[in-house]
Amino acid sequence: MKKDYTPVVMEPPFLLVDLDRTAEPEPPPPPAAADRVLVGVAAEPCPVSGQFDVLLTPVPDPPRPWVGCTDPYAAARDLRRTVTRQPAAAVALVQVLRMGAALGPAERLVVESLAYSALQGGTGFRTWLAAARPRTSRPAAEPVRLRRDGELLTVTLNRPWVRNAFDAATRDALCEALEVAVADPSVARVDLRGAGPVFCSGGDLAEFGMSRDPAKAHRVRVARSPAALLQRCAAKVTAHLHGACVGAGIELAAFAGRVSATPDTTVRLPEIGMGLIPGAGGTASLPVRIGRERTAWLALSGVPLTAREAVGWGLVDQVEGRE
Repeated sequence: MKKDYTPVVMEPPFLLVDLDRTAEPEPPPPPAAADRVLVGVAAEPCPVSGQFDVLLTPVPDPPRPWVGCTDPYAAARDLRRTVTRQPAAAVALVQVLRMGAALGPAERLVVESLAYSALQGGTGFRTWLAAARPRTSRPAAEPVRLRRDGELLTVTLNRPWVRNAFDAATRDALCEALEVAVADPSVARVDLRGAGPVFCSGGDLAEFGMSRDPAKAHRVRVARSPAALLQRCAAKVTAHLHGACVGAGIELAAFAGRVSATPDTTVRLPEIGMGLIPGAGGTASLPVRIGRERTAWLALSGVPLTAREAVGWGLVDQVEGRE
């Protein structure tokens, strides 16, 4: 007998809560919130439980975990549009961030990579990839430059003609450099820099979508992980940011024990718009510095953060140079 199936209509996995209209004490989240992006809005920052993924208020410079914006409801509508366009990536992001709070540093990287690989095979990423303009790979003979001066090891990303876009060769070379920092006790300090006008513009789009085996890509990311090595030698590392720090450019830098930035530095996480989540360790590094709610805001909104704003949030430790 032929069965009739009722189609399931998936609403955008987004839930907005007006905390000014919520009775005290704060009620538990609806059962459906586990697979939704949960956003809270309030006229004034107020005590909340850890159930919200993003918290918005019109108050300037609110305390963590709140994000200040001129019109919180307009910002929430923008988030809803993002979630509607890329539901799988948006939900995966907040789920990874929620789980990360209960995991150790190494396990956070594994969970992030698993989610990233799943999304690589998803409709959201494939649709973005099909619409993206083709790019030609422009490799470097020396993608990472090393200089040793006594106890100081200077590690410089060295593909300025592509704004230090992070490709597989750069990843492998950075791993080799950081392995020295981890293994050699005579290396007391590591300076991480970027050659040219920007520190790092993120993943090299010329390589996006090249892997047809997401499971194998996951194994490679875990085995050859600059993020994991940075976790191990973070106390030695100072990241010196300038210009654009996009995607991997801030995800890796945030692991450093100290982060400095020039006044022209801007930080941005663009991956959700591509149908992905941060994949260079950002869901592990940024929450340690700014909390998972502000990390979710940066990733879901895609808005840039200035150097001064990054200092206020704790993502950058100091701004160096003239304003």
